[in-house]
Amino acid sequence: MKKRTRHLLAAGGIAAGLLVWAGLDSGLTVREYTVESEKIDSTVRLVLLTDLHCCDYGEGQQKLLHVVEAQNPDLVLLSGDMVDDDPRLPEEKALTAVEALAERWPVYYVTGNHEFWSGRVEEIKEALRQRGAVVLEGESRLVTAAGQTIQICGVDDPNVGERAWRSQMETVTAALKQDVFSVLLTHRPERVTDYTGRGFDLVLAGHAHGGQWRLPGLINGLIAPNQGLFPRYAGGTYDLEGTTLIVSRGLARESTRVPRFFNPPEVVVIEVTSEAKK
Repeated sequence: MKKRTRHLLAAGGIAAGLLVWAGLDSGLTVREYTVESEKIDSTVRLVLLTDLHCCDYGEGQQKLLHVVEAQNPDLVLLSGDMVDDDPRLPEEKALTAVEALAERWPVYYVTGNHEFWSGRVEEIKEALRQRGAVVLEGESRLVTAAGQTIQICGVDDPNVGERAWRSQMETVTAALKQDVFSVLLTHRPERVTDYTGRGFDLVLAGHAHGGQWRLPGLINGLIAPNQGLFPRYAGGTYDLEGTTLIVSRGLARESTRVPRFFNPPEVVVIEVTSEAKK
């Protein structure tokens, strides 16, 4: 083999290794979105955390907490799968994170599928309540944040049962106040037909884990639960005929069977701000 060819192969190998190393980076990233509304007079900052799956972010979960604190949120919203059903993943990691968050900010939580798969969903809900989280189960709350009143609605994961889930959706829809900015907190992003046209201003979800593997600019996600290959709602923002859907890529790291690739775990920040009234 010629010396030039060997050098080219070596350089190609190094480049490929660097690409894989960069793609497997599991450091926390912050992803920011802005949502404008005529119903808002003063800006409200929301932090969305989802799919923690009891993963480890340092002693006392401080790495995660420091990132959240740096965002200066008014509210923290938890969109399910904070706890995992795998007994090898210590539940205390999730409980520690929620308790520390609730000591600083109002925290609202809905279940994901893994809380139901654990067979202990009611016990988990109670543990989170005791640590300061508001657990929403087809309920709606008027919340004052940054001097602004917004409406936080939340539904369980559909593993609660299809009939019960649809009943919760009807309950929170009926409770909507049309002159108040509304947020629906849910776990499942793929159920867009159930969210569209109900009058929610913002829907927040997780579950898809960003499609696990990404190629930025080419593939937004490779595979996601309940969506299959090349999921449409892997992560990002989507327009549902006047309702904004934001899907978090989640926080799961060591809990995933397949490592994330060009898909770092993320803390999502949503700045809800005023829009000039027409």
